[in-house]
Amino acid sequence: MAARIRLTRVGATKQPAYRVVVADSRSPRDGRTIEILGHYNPRTEPVDFAVDVEKTKAWIAKGALPTETVERLLRNAGVLPAAK
Repeated sequence: MAARIRLTRVGATKQPAYRVVVADSRSPRDGRTIEILGHYNPRTEPVDFAVDVEKTKAWIAKGALPTETVERLLRNAGVLPAAK
């Protein structure tokens, strides 16, 4: 099983908010998840991004790959080292 750390959409129509989750790479975007790591709300000022750092690092150590968007958010939050 290839695990991915990615966003799932929650919230009302035209008011998106997202959860940062670990899911099987073959499952649909809003399908079954393995674990919820945090949340992301791009509609607030400043942007609301909260994630459990210990769980995230543990999943990355187990081989879970973040999507490009989640990787950018984690780098901005200081969870992952800055890109070279």
